[in-house]
Amino acid sequence: MKGAVLVDTGPLVAFLAAGSEHHTWICEQWKRLQAPLLTCEPVLTEAAFLLKREGRETDPLFELLERGVLRVGLEIEDQLADLRTLMRRYRDRPMSLADACLVRLSEMHRDGTVLTLDSDFRIYRRHGNKVIPLLVPEI
Repeated sequence: MKGAVLVDTGPLVAFLAAGSEHHTWICEQWKRLQAPLLTCEPVLTEAAFLLKREGRETDPLFELLERGVLRVGLEIEDQLADLRTLMRRYRDRPMSLADACLVRLSEMHRDGTVLTLDSDFRIYRRHGNKVIPLLVPEI
């Protein structure tokens, strides 16, 4: 895949959780992706929480970061104004901070594609009106 891949919580948890609903699909996608995959700290926080809630270890998540497979692609403090604007624009959804960070990453990486299981990304727009390229499972 050409361009940056921006990883959301759902695919990350599905990749690390064998037997989960989308595990096979995400493993097939993962084979085609080129590291580093970009994400954000809120996605990592959500993923660690969900893994622990399911009784799974978080070490594999840290290993993806240590090996450079995943990389944090933005600093929240540097993007506060843009993140606030996005969350205000989509307050009726309501947009999570993780989602706002991924939309912002897609604005920063014009050729980026968001890897997600979240249907809200079909509604979110980058730069106000541009569709965000998505890598999602077929419905």
